Amino acid sequence: MENSSHSFYFNLSIFVNIGYYRYPAFVLCLLLYGFIICANLVIVVVISCERALHESMYVFIALLSINALYGSAGFFPRFLMDILSDTHLVSRPACFTQIYVIYTSAFCEVTILGVMSYDRYVAVCQPLHYHSKMTSTKVRRLAAFAWICPAFYLSVSIYGSITVPLCGNNIQKAYCAGWNIAKLACVTSAVTQLVVTIGGLIIASFTICCIFFSYFKIVLVCWKSSSTFRGKVLQSCLPHIISVLIYCITSFSDTVLNRYDLKELNPFVAIVVSLAFIIIPPVLNPLVYGLKLPQIRTHIVRMFEC
Repeated sequence: MENSSHSFYFNLSIFVNIGYYRYPAFVLCLLLYGFIICANLVIVVVISCERALHESMYVFIALLSINALYGSAGFFPRFLMDILSDTHLVSRPACFTQIYVIYTSAFCEVTILGVMSYDRYVAVCQPLHYHSKMTSTKVRRLAAFAWICPAFYLSVSIYGSITVPLCGNNIQKAYCAGWNIAKLACVTSAVTQLVVTIGGLIIASFTICCIFFSYFKIVLVCWKSSSTFRGKVLQSCLPHIISVLIYCITSFSDTVLNRYDLKELNPFVAIVVSLAFIIIPPVLNPLVYGLKLPQIRTHIVRMFEC
């Protein structure tokens, strides 16, 4: 394979020429991006402005929306340009920046969901101690943990990728992805791969264990309680459960897609599946929390009535 370790550009080779259909596709994606911005901003503004929503549960929901805005900003502007462009070259600095933004957003989402599961556990299983345990100081610490751990992990991971010589510059994806660049490596650094793998497993395993433990305890409490109590718990926890399922399904689909040679797949199918990981959670999460939680829904309706 030709050694391209000194190439300043990567080529996003999955894009296909769709002729004049690029313009409707551009408008559709632009509207989708506009909806993501507006929907998530509404959630953030409502929670920020309404003092009744200044509780840990809603603070973490606002963090989820802020993270969606952050991750979408790392993807959509470049993607919209690529839809209208005949060439899909991206510089190395821009590519690694996009990887950092998209994947810190992805890891932040799972850590925020883990923190939210702990919040629901305390609210359901230890309601009398909820306000004493979920203080503003603890909420800030949990929020910092949810952001700092993924940021540090991705910094180490990307530094390892930058220092590895590459044999080729074709990325079979609609955006820059760490796994696709890793497949271009001429040599494999066992130490770097080990550190990156262990770091990712620690973050993912800790978060998943936290979510499972929290809901195991919640189910045990609900099992011994009245149907009225179970209904209230379901109303409170259902949006979070839906968000966790959305994240698991889309991230699993992206992981499975990375194991295939995309040249063997229909390019449209490959693009749609790879984009689901980035697009679906920012679109559905604000709808889930805005429609399912009456406290947020009521304040949104009031805001638009004014």
